[in-house]
Amino acid sequence: MTRVRGFTLLEVLVALAISAIALSALLRVSGLAAENSMTLRERMLAGWVAEDLMALLQRTDAPPTLGESRGALTRDEHDWRWRQVVTPAGERDLLRVEISVEAGRDGGYPLASLVAYVPRRRE
Repeated sequence: MTRVRGFTLLEVLVALAISAIALSALLRVSGLAAENSMTLRERMLAGWVAEDLMALLQRTDAPPTLGESRGALTRDEHDWRWRQVVTPAGERDLLRVEISVEAGRDGGYPLASLVAYVPRRRE
């Protein structure tokens, strides 16, 4: 009678446990990648909102008023809150404008920030 060699039940269970641990780690990594992708998309959209606001500011004839102003808007089915701070720049004919944008639903920290210098007087 010949003896058939194979895996014992214990060896099969250990192999299954190792496979389960490896697959759960892989699933966790893919979940983090998807979450990171959504965060990057939201930051990109916030950057576009900041650029749009700055472009609108630069197109107007009147210079921006000194101080802080805030607002909210909706773009790409997202609600955004923005904050604009205008301060004098080192040069007497320039103003420093900083626009920061955060998500409207929870906010708390800016997703994008943009700084530009605009003339005090438009010609």
